[in-house]
Amino acid sequence: MTSPRPQTPLHGVTLEAVVTALVDHYGWARLGQLIAIRCFQSDPSIKSSLKFLRKTPWAREKVEALYIQLKTQ
Repeated sequence: MTSPRPQTPLHGVTLEAVVTALVDHYGWARLGQLIAIRCFQSDPSIKSSLKFLRKTPWAREKVEALYIQLKTQ
């Protein structure tokens, strides 16, 4: 018998879905204010943001935390 695993808010959600949801909710300008990283502030795109976030754990953690905050409101 397997024990139930605790579900995290990010379980089964791709990074692309996270970024897309945040952009849809906040827009690029506000997202760049909330998380001050260049990929959100200067010529932003989903593709460039994903590339940066996959290589930068501290930035990804901030994005995921904002997404969790958005989904638990």
